[in-house]
Amino acid sequence: MSNLIEIRWHGRGGQGAKTASLLLADAAFNTGKYIQGFPEYGPERMGAPITAYNRISDEPITIHSNIYEPDFVVVVDDTLLESVNVTAGLKETGAIVINTTKSADYLKSALKGYSGAIYTIDARKVSMDTLGKYFPNTPMLAAIVKVSGIMSDEDFIKDMEGSFKHKFAKKPEVIEGNMKAIELALQEVKKI
Repeated sequence: MSNLIEIRWHGRGGQGAKTASLLLADAAFNTGKYIQGFPEYGPERMGAPITAYNRISDEPITIHSNIYEPDFVVVVDDTLLESVNVTAGLKETGAIVINTTKSADYLKSALKGYSGAIYTIDARKVSMDTLGKYFPNTPMLAAIVKVSGIMSDEDFIKDMEGSFKHKFAKKPEVIEGNMKAIELALQEVKKI
């Protein structure tokens, strides 16, 4: 499967990494892709490290396992850089996207010699500016779409608007903030 893209998400319980991976799967599916989106839990409690996965392809996906050599890694909480080997198996031709404000020197050191592309975004600032609360998953979702090129920004924005209208049908006041978070995050993600 030469066109298969595999993504591994690292976050903490309650930060929305699982939800973001499932939203990415839905968005990719809606653009005609074959998809998988699934979480892996350790201790199921708020704040515990969690891992989630995506597979996205133009062809049917016949692999049914965790992802050990991802093309992309998303780190929703930069404190995990100290406790989890987030670059384990990460392809040098891929990229890592980290929610952080830490320096490039710190990140290069924390990533223990990973020589692939490193992207950062301050998802806290994006979230606070657009939603008024800290929800890092929406900015991180937009960041990985931008970095991976899974779909165009326009297709992603259109799909997420429809998804949010359905998901937040009983809370329409949160749709506008989430859409602003996506649009801002698409601009704010930067390569270091």
